This record gives sequence, C-alpha cells and structure tokens, in this order.
Amino acid sequence: MKKLLLASAASALIAGSAFADGHAVKVGVILGFTGPIESLTPMMGDSAELAFKEVSDSGMLLDGKVIESVRADSTCVDAAAATAAAERLITSDGVVAIMGADCSGVTTAVANNVAVPNGVVMVSPSATSPALSTIDDKDLFFRTAPSDARQGQVLASILMDKDIKSVAVTYTNNDYGKGLSDSFISNFEGMGGEITINAAHEDGKGDYSAEVGALAAAGGDLLVVLGYADQGGVGIIQSAIDTGAFDTFALGDGMYADSLTAALGTDLDGTIGTVPWSQGEGADAFAAVTAAAGVNGESSFTRESYDAAALIALAMQAGGEATREAVAANLLAVANAPGEKILPGELAKGLEILKNGGQVDYVGATNVELIGPGEAAGTYREYEVKDGAYSTVQFR
Repeated sequence: MKKLLLASAASALIAGSAFADGHAVKVGVILGFTGPIESLTPMMGDSAELAFKEVSDSGMLLDGKVIESVRADSTCVDAAAATAAAERLITSDGVVAIMGADCSGVTTAVANNVAVPNGVVMVSPSATSPALSTIDDKDLFFRTAPSDARQGQVLASILMDKDIKSVAVTYTNNDYGKGLSDSFISNFEGMGGEITINAAHEDGKGDYSAEVGALAAAGGDLLVVLGYADQGGVGIIQSAIDTGAFDTFALGDGMYADSLTAALGTDLDGTIGTVPWSQGEGADAFAAVTAAAGVNGESSFTRESYDAAALIALAMQAGGEATREAVAANLLAVANAPGEKILPGELAKGLEILKNGGQVDYVGATNVELIGPGEAAGTYREYEVKDGAYSTVQFR
C-alpha cells in the first residue's frame, strides 16, 4: 500500500506540474451523486461550479486561466469507491484541489488514503463528524460546514427550550451518525434530559418495523432521527407514523431535504430540526447570484459548496500559481481577516485585489471564518415543519 501511495504521489506531481502550465486548471468535485444524499448533491455540485464559472468568466485568475470542474462520485457511504474515485481525480486528472468530499466516513477515507499523502487540499462543504477535527491532515483538510460537536449542543438546547426532557434516539450506523449521536446525547443528558434508547439503524432496508418497535417500547416525548433523508431516516419516520409509535420528530442536518417533505407531507407537521445555514448580507448575495444563474441555492449545503469552491480559487490567486502547494499555503489566509471582505458575486473583485498584492477576507455565503484545525465556526437554522413545508424559527 505504501508503494502504491508513493507511486500515486509521484504521478500526481507530474500531472499537476504539467497541468499548471496550461490554460485550464482542474479542480475535483467529489460528492455522493449516488447514495443516501443523492437528492442534495446535484445542487451542491452546481453551487460549487457556479463559483468556478464566476472565477473563470472574470478573466482575473492567474492571467486568464479558467477552472475546469471534474466530478467524481463518493457514493457517500462506500469508502473504497470514494477512495478509488479520488485516486482517479488526483493521479489521472491531475486536479489541483478537491471540493469535497461530502459524508464524513468517505471524507475521512479520501483524506487519509489519497489526498493527504499526495499533498492535495480538500475543502468539504458537508462532512461534519467531530472526528475529522483530529485527523492527521498535514494542514490539508478544511471544511465550510461546522462540526457536529456544535450541532449536538444546538439540537439539545432546542429540545430543552421546548421542555422536551425525554427522547428516543436512532442514528445511521456510520461515522456521521455516531458522531452526531454522541454529541447530542452528551449535551442533552448534561442539560438534565433523559435518553430512553440510543439505537443505530442500517441504511438501505425495506422494512424498519423492528427498529421502530424497539424505539417505541423505550418511549419518550419524541423520536430524534439522525440519519439520511433519502435512506433509512425516511424509512424510520414512515414506519413510526404508520404504526403510531411516534408522531413528533427532531432531526439532524442529514434529514433536511425537499425529498423528505415531498414523501411525508403534513405527516411531518410539528417536526423540528437543525441544519447549517446562514443569514445576512452574504446569504442574500448568494441568493441573488444563484437566482440569476438558475441554480437552486436553497437546498442544504449549497452555500457551503459555493464557499468551498471560492476559497480554492482565491488561494491559488494568493499564491500566484495553480499548484497544490499554493492552495495549501494560502487557503486560511484568504478565509480570515485581515483583508477586504468578499461576498458571493464579488470573486472578480477578490481576485483583482490579490493580483495587486492586497489581502482579502472571504465572507462568502456562510460568513466564513475558519477556526482551529481549518473548520468553520458556523451557524444553524432551527426549523419547524408546518403544513408540510420547512419554516425557519431562528438562527443559533
């Protein structure tokens, strides 16, 4: 395996160096275009590529270079497939950086097995497992979505604020689900709440009646579902509704999707949840940019995807070259103060400032500020389902 990685690194370096001399710069976009979040990833990919197009159309990137997006499928859940897809991006396509991956387990696998050994920066818009904060990434892994260490605290606070003191919990059996479940339970119990049961579920099953039966037997004021909207999560909720086991739910960010409300409609009324989101000048600018381009920017993690792509481009410009080394050395600098604040739709302005030797502080759609080991501080949207549709309660 070590020989394989060394060979990959050598071939990638040759590909990257040759590619950097051309007019186009290849950047990978690796997301789960199949799998449990496949209803979300097309909008995420489109949002990232919208930032790349904005950069390319400006003519300001490194004296007129353009960015060519190369897509790959992470599947969200198959670490081997995701690793192979990333290997192709790095060694065959010679990408300078990767926007992605998406789900936490495959993101960890890609970072550890391929990206870090080859010196390639990854900027994930949606991998939220707390475990990613401590991987040995050689300062090459970043994320524009906040860690679930914070989401667990936010979700627990919402339930306590509503005087919900006893809950059953089910989570998808992977790094994301386990990490969010651990964070939520630690915070909820720390606030005086009771967990009646904490049970994993497997995705891809046709029948969740056994899982729901165990959850119902344990009881609780409501059921907390920390899964995926296109997989086991929706199956758990549908079975709970059909059997009358639970009629109220609290959801993590992986459950936020239009496909969920389309499938369950008003049966979801009263459901509450959290999802990384933002408000303010940057979010408004992003909404205007996506609307003008005909891109659906109102899905989850679209803002984070645009921001991840923009940071990669700005880091190249700050480093003065389309290389992996330039992205790695400059990404934190363009993400944080000091510098001129840059919003969505202002990437040409940011590129020009950097070209002239100035500094930028990329604010983006999500009020980007990368803290600690290159991850986002972030804010969360607290929502409730009313009349079969998502309704914002507040931001936390």
